[in-house]
Amino acid sequence: MSRIKNIILVHGFWVNGSCYSKITPPLLAEGYEVIAVQNPLTSLADDVAATKRALARVEGNCLLVGHSWGGFVITEAGNDEKVAGLVYIAAVAPDRDESMIDLLTQYTAPPVLQYVEEQDGFLWLSKEGMQKSFAGDLPAEEAALLYATQTAAPASLSQTKATSQPAWKNKPSWYIVANSDQSVSPHYQHDAAKRIGATTTVLESSHVPMLSQPGEVLAVIKDATAMSHL
Repeated sequence: MSRIKNIILVHGFWVNGSCYSKITPPLLAEGYEVIAVQNPLTSLADDVAATKRALARVEGNCLLVGHSWGGFVITEAGNDEKVAGLVYIAAVAPDRDESMIDLLTQYTAPPVLQYVEEQDGFLWLSKEGMQKSFAGDLPAEEAALLYATQTAAPASLSQTKATSQPAWKNKPSWYIVANSDQSVSPHYQHDAAKRIGATTTVLESSHVPMLSQPGEVLAVIKDATAMSHL
C-alpha cells in the first residue's frame, strides 16, 4: 500500500500553526505535502471550516493531525472522504454531544488553569504558565516565543459540544500521550486513546511533544501515513 502523502496539521489553544515548526520541514524534505492550519479559535464551526478549506486544497487521501483542542476539530472534520487517518497529540477526542469541559472535568484539574487569564471573554495563558505548565520541557526562549505568538480562545469554546459522528469511529487513529502534561490530564489521554482504539505512543513530555520531542512525533506521523487507508 502506498503511503499517504498529504498531511494537515491542526493546532489547539494558545498556539498557532507554528507549533509544528519542528516537524514540518522534515516532512517536506521527505516529499510530503503539508498544510498547517491557522485556526481562528473563535468557534468550533470556524475551526472545522478552516480545516475543511485545507482539505479542499489537497488531491488524494490525507492524514489529519490534531494537537490538544485540534483533536476536537479533526474529530469533526475527519469525516471528510479524503481523510484516511487521524493522529491525536495530547488531544481531546470527543464523541457526539460531548464538550471539552465534559471530558476534562472528570479528571483532576490541571496546573495550567491557575495561569489562565480572561480578557473580554477570551482566555490567554500567562508567561509563567507557558513556561511552567504548558511547555515546561522547552528552553525558556522557546516558551517565551510561544507566549508571544499565542492565539486566545473564547471561554465558551470549551463548552461547545461535538455535533457530528466522530471520525475516529470509522477511521484508523493514533494517539501520542504526553505523560508529563500539565495542561490536559495524562489520565484522560490514556483513557481517550483506549476509548477510540488508537495505536498509542507514550512520551514523557509536556503538552507540546511536537516541539520538545519532534523526532518521536515524526515517527508516529510517518507510521500513520504508511498504514492509513480508506
